[in-house]
Order: sequence, then C-alpha cells, then structure tokens
Amino acid sequence: MLSAANNSDCRKEAEMQSKLTICYSRLSREDGEDNLSNSIKTQREMLETYAEQNGFTPYRHITDDGFSGKDFSRPGWQELMTEIDAGNVARILLKSMDRMGRNYLQVGLYRELFRERGVQLIAVNDNYDSVSGEGDEFMPFKDIMSEWYIRDCSRKTKSAFKTKGMSGRPMMSTAPYGYLKDPNDKNKWLVDHEAAAIVKRIFQMTMDGMGPYQICCQLESDKVYTPGYHLKLKGAGLHQNHDFPNPYHWSSSCVCAILKKKEYLGHTVNFKSTKNSYKDKKNHYVPESQWLIFENTHEQIIDQVTFDNVQRIRGNIKRRPDGYGYVHPLSGLVFCATCGAKLYCHRIYNGKDSAQYVCGNSTKIKDGHGACTSHRIAADVLMELIAETLRRVTKFAKTDNAEFVKRVQETLTAQQSDGVKAQRKRLKVCRNRVTELETLFTKIYEDNALGKLDDKRFAAMSEKYSAEQTALENEIAELSSAVEHYEGGKDRADKFMTLVKKYEDFTELSNVMLNEFVEKIVVHERDLKGKIDSTQTVEIHLNFIGEFEIPFPESDPAEIAVQEEERRKILERRERLHQNYLKRKASGAQQAWEKKYEPKRKARYAEKRAALFTKPSVNA
Repeated sequence: MLSAANNSDCRKEAEMQSKLTICYSRLSREDGEDNLSNSIKTQREMLETYAEQNGFTPYRHITDDGFSGKDFSRPGWQELMTEIDAGNVARILLKSMDRMGRNYLQVGLYRELFRERGVQLIAVNDNYDSVSGEGDEFMPFKDIMSEWYIRDCSRKTKSAFKTKGMSGRPMMSTAPYGYLKDPNDKNKWLVDHEAAAIVKRIFQMTMDGMGPYQICCQLESDKVYTPGYHLKLKGAGLHQNHDFPNPYHWSSSCVCAILKKKEYLGHTVNFKSTKNSYKDKKNHYVPESQWLIFENTHEQIIDQVTFDNVQRIRGNIKRRPDGYGYVHPLSGLVFCATCGAKLYCHRIYNGKDSAQYVCGNSTKIKDGHGACTSHRIAADVLMELIAETLRRVTKFAKTDNAEFVKRVQETLTAQQSDGVKAQRKRLKVCRNRVTELETLFTKIYEDNALGKLDDKRFAAMSEKYSAEQTALENEIAELSSAVEHYEGGKDRADKFMTLVKKYEDFTELSNVMLNEFVEKIVVHERDLKGKIDSTQTVEIHLNFIGEFEIPFPESDPAEIAVQEEERRKILERRERLHQNYLKRKASGAQQAWEKKYEPKRKARYAEKRAALFTKPSVNA
C-alpha cells in the first residue's frame, strides 16, 4: 500500500515538473503613482527571481500591459486560460493578487477554478499560496480592498470629466467628422474643409429626398472615403490601426449619425452618454433633455434652418420605392384629417401610370370595417395645389410685405388653441416653482449650517428638491419648445421671406423646395365619397407661417350663378347615366356587354401594364 502511494506521488511530481510555471504581469493607467513599483519590468524581475530560487522551472512570462483589472477579457489572461485548459500549467506566479484582477467576485471564482484544476496560485507580496493555504484567511478582504481602489479611481475620473464637461470643453475623444482638433489647443476644433464639404453634401442629398441607403450608394460610387479612413489619413480618430478593406464603403448608420449631430451647428454637446457602473464596458445614450449644450463654440458647417428641415424630414419620411421603383416627393408630408395617420403613395394598377395618396389606416380592419376611409387624392392634383398655393403666397408676400407680416401674426394668434394656452399657463407655473425651489435650497442650507437642521434631514430634503427641480427643468424645455411654435410672428415671417427670395419665379417644384416650404399637408375626405370630381378640402401648412389664407377679391354674383348652374347640370347628367346603368344591369344587358368586352379589356390592360414595368426606375 505504501509503495503504491509513493509511486502515485512520484508520478504527480513528475507531471508537475513537466508543466509550465506562468509568471503573469499586468499594468494599467489606473495604477497611478504606483506605476514605478508595478512596472512590467519590475514584476518580471521579481517573479523570475522567485521562480529560480524555488526551482519553478521551466517558466514563461505572460503580460497584459495597459489593461484594466476590472474585467478579464485581456489578451494575456485569455492566453493563460488557454494554456490551463490544455493542461500545460503547473502554477501561476503573481506579484500581488490585484495583478490578477480588481473584481473580487471574479478573482474568487478563478481561485476556486484553479484549485479544481490542480493549478497552484502564488501571490509573492501577499504571502499567498493556494497549496499550503498560507494567506487564505485574509485574501477575500484584500480582494474587496483592491476593488475599492478601482472604484475610487473611477469616481475621481468621473468627477474630472464632469468638471471638464460643465466648463464647456468638448468631452469627445476625437472631433466629429468635418472637424479636426487644433494642434495648439486640444479643446478647440478647426473645420476640416475636405470632410466638411462631404457633410454639406450629405445634408443636401437628404433635402433632395434621398434616404441614407441611397446616399451611401452615391458616396461609394463617387469614391468618397469613409469618415474612419479619412481620419486615419489625417492621423486622427480612433481607427488609426484599423484595416479598411473597402475605404469607400459607407453605412446607413454612419450617415444617420452625421445627420443628427448638433455639433455641425457650431455647438459643443456634452453628456450625451453615460455608464451605469465603472464595470460596464459600453456607454448608454441618455435623453436629449439631459444633454448640456454650449452654443457657438466653433465654426458651424450647417445652418440652423437646413438642420431643422433635415430633422423634420428624417422624422416624417421613410422613403421606400414602390413596385415601379418610384419615390414620390411628397412621401411623408401628407396626413389624414380624420385619424391623423400618414397617407401613402400607391400606383394605380389599371394600366394607368397614376399615383394616388391613400390613408394608411383605410386598409386596417376594426370591428369588421376599415379603421378609416381612404381619403384618396391624386398626387398630381396635390402637386398642382401646392405649386399654385406657393405662387399666390409668395406673390402676396412680395407685393405687400407689411400686410403679409400682419396676417402671419394674426394667423399664428388664431391657431393658438386652448391646449397651447394651457401649456403657456403651465409654463409660467413651472418657472415660478423653480424660483421657489432656489429660495428653499438657500433656506435649508442656512438652517443646516446654523445647526437648526440635522445633516440627515438636510440630505433627504435636498434630494427631494433636486429631483423636483430636474423634472421641472425637463418639463419647461418641452413646454418652451411647444409654445415657441406659435410665437415670434415677425421673425417667422422674415424667415419665410428668406425662402421666397431664394426661390423667386420658380417654374417647377423640386424636392429641396418642397422640403423647405411645406411642413405638412392635411387631406379631408371627399364631399361625395366615390365621386372622382367631387370637391375635397386640402390644408397646406407652410414652414414658419402654418396654414396661410390669402385674401381674395369678392367674386362677381353673376359669375357665381353661372358656376352653380354648370355644377347642377353635371350632377343631373351623372344621375341620369347612373339610372341608365341600373336599368341595363336589371335587364342583363350590362353583364352581356361586359362578358363580350372582357378579353379586349384584359389584353389592353396587360399591354399597358407591361409598358409601365419596362420604364426605367425613377428615384427621388
């Protein structure tokens, strides 16, 4: 029995001697002032000496230089674990346990894993040896203290970043595409004119009606470098060591991100993202209401009007081609007056190349019926209505500007519904309450300083007031934005006049012109549903001035009477034809005629449909 045990021990000892001793070293920036004693060179020398003195050979160094101990996705550590999984490691030597990591839960799990695998773990400075059990009692407490250190470092770093962000200095590690950091002052951005021209082009293509995917295809076709590769050529950015197999391959997400950046207006935007914990690897975006914006800190690339128009376009429009590959310029601008849903552009599949706008809810079923009626209107009719409206409004604005400004102010005032008045009243209440909270903050601070209010009570009240103040500030921002839409009639009229001067004497409506002039179009149902020549109300809301009615001269009563008589004759003829159709249907003559004509009708329909589908696709 004794001989068998001795043979087993000898075999285990031989196996241990044939395996490696891993000397693991790690260093990160968070080690701060202790970098000298923790340097990779110092750690390697210490571990080599210890291994040679104790006969732990052969040994091998594995190093993680510049990696934090808060997670274990480090390349060196992953290499170490691969060797352990392969059964090649006898022991691991560390300078101290915090070189292994600073997450006490993970460190504990790895120690237990090494014990199960039969791998000896030695921390030289901590006098810890997993085989002898030396240092086991206090090691969990040391692990917790090690994590507290990195938590304290994170708290200090976060405080430093907050101070920097509150001062108005940009917090981004690299300047946005279109800018470069000033070599003389890292907190200033200079316009990169080559990239800025591409940014302006992307905004212009969006105004032209192109979607992100179409923009990507166009930029790739024109051999325009992607932002990452462009910055790499400039020696800037976060991807200087990244390989770019196709430096012209733009992504839709990249284009969308460019179109949303307020930095192009010349503003510095801080605190756009945060981390819930120092253990998190990824940032989380926060609501725009929590951003801190410092205006006019650098040269702008995009003007405010263009930026606002692009945001409205991006918010309303999903430009997808229909079966003919066609995207109508009014897509996303037309809304239903009954249910508020968008009207979508459809092609008529009866051999006619005719686009019709139809309510998106008209095909939805609710209680066995459509959720809304179709509100059908021809796209060509809408385009003509808009063109005529713009011609009349711009002519009136240029002819009598003073009267135009006056009517815009009256129109905006008339559009102020009870809801807007309530918003304005609530806005005043919120602002008054914020002022009261400032007074209360001062009062409880003085009471606490004089000993009238204990620290615990002061902290509770301060937290309560701070939460209320934050909520009020967010509400004030939303209400201010809503109320601002109805105020400043003179300013809004001036902005509209700028557009008028830009497009004087236009002959046709371009996509850019539509997107700049038209805010939305509201379509009502026809007065006589199913009658193609029935009257139909259409509201055209223009940017800055809303739905604007132009004063018309009074009509001649005789002319009105003539128009009414013509309308009466049309209705009489329509009714007479309808009655004749009902008689033919009752006698069977209508069905016989339709059966006889059906082959010719189908052949003509197929011919026209084939001709339509052979047309080249048209994209906005």
